[in-house]
Amino acid sequence: MKHNLKITAILLSMFIITQLIGIYVVSKDPFTVKQEVNQTIQTVNNPYLTWINPPKVQTQGEFNGLLVSLVFAFFIAIMLLIFLMKFKVSFFLRLWFMFVITIALLLSLLALAKILPWTINQKVLFFSVLIISLGLAIIKISGKSFLIHNLTELLIYPGLATVFVPILNLWTVIALLVLISIYDMWAVWHSGIMQKMAKYQINTLKVFSGFFVPYMSNKVKAKIKNWKKTLSKSKLEKKKIKVSVAILGGGDIVFPIITAGVMLKTLGLTSALLVTAGATLGLGYLLLFSEKKKFYPAMPFITAGILLGIIASYIIL
Repeated sequence: MKHNLKITAILLSMFIITQLIGIYVVSKDPFTVKQEVNQTIQTVNNPYLTWINPPKVQTQGEFNGLLVSLVFAFFIAIMLLIFLMKFKVSFFLRLWFMFVITIALLLSLLALAKILPWTINQKVLFFSVLIISLGLAIIKISGKSFLIHNLTELLIYPGLATVFVPILNLWTVIALLVLISIYDMWAVWHSGIMQKMAKYQINTLKVFSGFFVPYMSNKVKAKIKNWKKTLSKSKLEKKKIKVSVAILGGGDIVFPIITAGVMLKTLGLTSALLVTAGATLGLGYLLLFSEKKKFYPAMPFITAGILLGIIASYIIL
């Protein structure tokens, strides 16, 4: 097993919680609000999100065209990230991360705000949530709070998913999963770019897009306990401690949410939950049976689980 059972359980728990939050956020759709029109309550576009509102897609041709655009944009983003890494332009990357985090948190919190039992003026709500999102993004980018980092991760990917779910259908999301899985295998097993990007984010940017759980092995804990008994405080402070890190990349978290969202609008809540269950099984298998000190692409395992969930949906429903 790559990590001990406790850390594996923590990663899986955070993954499941984020998936469930994602399904709820997608179902609440932050891009729409209920408004009184001609003395009737109607669902209209959120006037403060028109600049990012996903396009209305109806035909398979439109879905296919948007998939091509999405894959191309993903390729450009990866190339740009590699370019900025090479020239060590960390300031622009940190600024970009802060922008994306703020928008993603904004979308999630606006969707979650719909659960409130009272009515809030849309303008007041939007700018209040924007300030909160920006504040959390700044704290996260500063890298000073491990708790804030992981708590915000629970909301970032649901927010991002709301942008992509409307422009994908069953066939395009399956194609996207296959392409991402192939890229993940190439990036981890062939080029090693995934490991380089992860190390660059953690060591240079001080911000990681994904779950980040540092922990000490039992061997290290025993060594520290022994040092406390035999060394003075000044000598103890000079000792270097090796900390292990359990990580799960953002892509491994967001693509299952996107797929669950697509299945939510296609077959309903049960199908979305089956996709989440399948993705969790795929990730759980990887975490439980992977070897220590080896890097694995998570998306092929998660995609396999998702496809099982989709097949189960059509069999059961």
